Amino acid sequence: MPFSILKLRTMRAQPGGDRYTRPGDSRITAVGRFLRASRLDEVPQLWNVLIGQMSLIGPRAEWDELVRDYEAKIPCYHFRHLVKPGITGWAQINYPYGAGIEDTLRKLEYDLYYIRHFSFTLDASIVLKTIHVMLFGKGR
Repeated sequence: MPFSILKLRTMRAQPGGDRYTRPGDSRITAVGRFLRASRLDEVPQLWNVLIGQMSLIGPRAEWDELVRDYEAKIPCYHFRHLVKPGITGWAQINYPYGAGIEDTLRKLEYDLYYIRHFSFTLDASIVLKTIHVMLFGKGR
């Protein structure tokens, strides 16, 4: 079910621009670079968790425009919607930032693994790895 994700704006809006963020993307503001590196841009999504639209852990929510494209091109993509989207997830801690259909296919493999093997132990592992990423600034 579609919903609006609360986020802090970290990029300048450019109509018709690239749908993905690239390394060194000129659209990212100086403050946005800090917010992204510290993961503080994700904090507003806690509201989405509190009102039941999202979970702390699960497949990452995607932009509806990208979802339509992925569902048309990737078999089984719709299965990732069997669980609530999360702020962090198995794909986010195990695969680098994706920017394209091939990366989305790889991340889907992680999302489906998470759905199949959902457990307290797996969630605890994801939380610990997420904290590690946040503290040591890994990722993009």
